Amino acid sequence: MSRILNTLIICVATVALIGCASNNKKVTRIESDSVIDLSGKWNDTDSRLVADEMIQDCIARPWYDKILQAKNGTLPTVVIGDVRNKSHEHINVETFIKDMERALINSGKVDFVANAEERGELRAELASQSGNATEESRKEAGQEIGADLMLTGSLNSIVDQDGGEQVIFYQIDLQLVDIQTHKTIWIGDKKIKKYMSRDAVKM
Repeated sequence: MSRILNTLIICVATVALIGCASNNKKVTRIESDSVIDLSGKWNDTDSRLVADEMIQDCIARPWYDKILQAKNGTLPTVVIGDVRNKSHEHINVETFIKDMERALINSGKVDFVANAEERGELRAELASQSGNATEESRKEAGQEIGADLMLTGSLNSIVDQDGGEQVIFYQIDLQLVDIQTHKTIWIGDKKIKKYMSRDAVKM
């Protein structure tokens, strides 16, 4: 009986050790701009590269010189509006928007103002200052800079799957609109196609 009990204890301990070993994870730090595509889905690399490429294309188009001339050399002021995710995936478009904001600001070609949500927070702070901050330090309401242009867009996708093979097609569309006239002055698009073989596609 004791021999059976000992054997059972050894088996349980062995299974426990195997389970612990299988749960061990190795974590390796990598550069934040490394290109790694594990699932084939939209990722941080897609967001960064698409934002950089589309913003560079946008400010290189003829509208820029025309509006610069019309404003006597004053940089146009841009605000980012709604960017809608119409793809089949849950995509955090806020990350994409922030990548576009970074590309716009770093280009040095435009001035940039806060979006509608951020302006709401800033206005609440202004209201708080009016009753609480010292007269010398409080900021005055009604001094906002109005944007000349609004950048909006959408992210779409098409999935084509057959057996263990899958192709995901993404199309990102952006447009720049004159806020005063509602005239569209630039339209840009970027297409990405990803192929995944049987090992990468979950059935």
